[in-house]
Amino acid sequence: MNAADSRSITIIGAGLAGALLATLLAREGWRVDVYEKRGDPRLQGYEGGRSINLALAERGRHALRQADADDAVMTQAVMMRGRMVHTSDGRQQLQRYGRDDSEVIWSIHRGDLNITLLNLAEQAGAALHFHRRLDTVDFDAGVADFVDERDAGRQAIGFDSLVGADGAGSSLRAAMMRKTDLGERTEFLGHSYKELEIPPAADGGFLIEPNALHIWPRGRYMCIALPNDEKTFTVTLFLPNEAAADNADPSFATVRSGADARALFERDFPDALPLIPDLEADWERNPPGLLATLYLQRWHIDRRAVLLGDAAHAMVPFHGQGMNCAFEDCVALARQLISQPDRAAAFSAFEAERKPNAEAIQAMALENYVEMRDRVDDPDFLLQRELERALQERHPGRFVPHYSMVTFMLIPYALAHRRSEIQRRILVDATRGRDSLAQIDWDAVDAAVMQQLDVLVDAA
Repeated sequence: MNAADSRSITIIGAGLAGALLATLLAREGWRVDVYEKRGDPRLQGYEGGRSINLALAERGRHALRQADADDAVMTQAVMMRGRMVHTSDGRQQLQRYGRDDSEVIWSIHRGDLNITLLNLAEQAGAALHFHRRLDTVDFDAGVADFVDERDAGRQAIGFDSLVGADGAGSSLRAAMMRKTDLGERTEFLGHSYKELEIPPAADGGFLIEPNALHIWPRGRYMCIALPNDEKTFTVTLFLPNEAAADNADPSFATVRSGADARALFERDFPDALPLIPDLEADWERNPPGLLATLYLQRWHIDRRAVLLGDAAHAMVPFHGQGMNCAFEDCVALARQLISQPDRAAAFSAFEAERKPNAEAIQAMALENYVEMRDRVDDPDFLLQRELERALQERHPGRFVPHYSMVTFMLIPYALAHRRSEIQRRILVDATRGRDSLAQIDWDAVDAAVMQQLDVLVDAA
């Protein structure tokens, strides 16, 4: 292998992670080729299909800064200060994510973000190849075969190493599985989603509060709405796939038509119904989206191939961290590739660093679904959140709220998960049988914090 070959890499997938990784490596002088099965969205519009709006948090922004992409991306982002909870009796309550507007997340449209990152990758020197679907891989010969589905034309290319950034349905992962067992396991949630839309107001503005993630929690199901920079909201309804034994709750088995959907909204989301004028048409047009968690025992095959992002660890969207986690993957993989010439060692070190963190955020995303749909309007939960804020003030740097650790800091997800479990036990024990902070045994809870939690230092 000559020196030029040792700094060449082939990325499968020109989505968010593929484009960011291409930028990071091309800026360091690597020869980067990116192959994408769809057409160029900059020429023919975004073909990514339906997507729950993306929540950009500090982890993702930190990764974007490494590629000098943050400024370009943030021109399209809408700030979300917290959850705007819509209770069944029509009341609204904003539950802030952080202490002030320095601790917020950002809603961003996947298509706009993808186009921005593709432009940056190309400017950095990456070669982008569209209408190229990965069909087969000969790992021993180092040859990947692609198909142009417009005319069934085929193209075989030689590769040094392949990176799978091609999402949950990864073609590269499938090819790797034909070569060796990666220990793949997929757990479906048992719930799916439908996407709807709130249009702009007559004056061109937002119809509801724009700087919030709106939630209509209803126990085993919920509706959410995220703002877009064109003054619309992407609305996502989450329902169980199957009806409950008592048929008390709606499900995709019982809500089948646009008329059924209207009846559901009239009963359970009456304040949202007037905001969605095309409810029936949206319902009939958009098939349900599946929700699942993908687990792999291995992410790479020696120096020949490695997976990242959803291709390695797809997760449910309820912590808004899928993209942020994938962007962290890109930074970690680029760092390993740049810092050591042994490609197999780089892939192995990347997997060892990121796999425990991916598994931690996968677990936290599943936990957050229950919180969002069933707990945000629960009195016990609200008292625990009140105590959490109080302990944050009493023990700054030591008691750091779960959401802050995941969303506003760069510490490993695995560390955030471990500390969150400790803090949850402290909160539950301290509030059990109590109705207000006035009843809290402050000496006991302060002692528990000091004994069980060290001062937390953020990652660089």
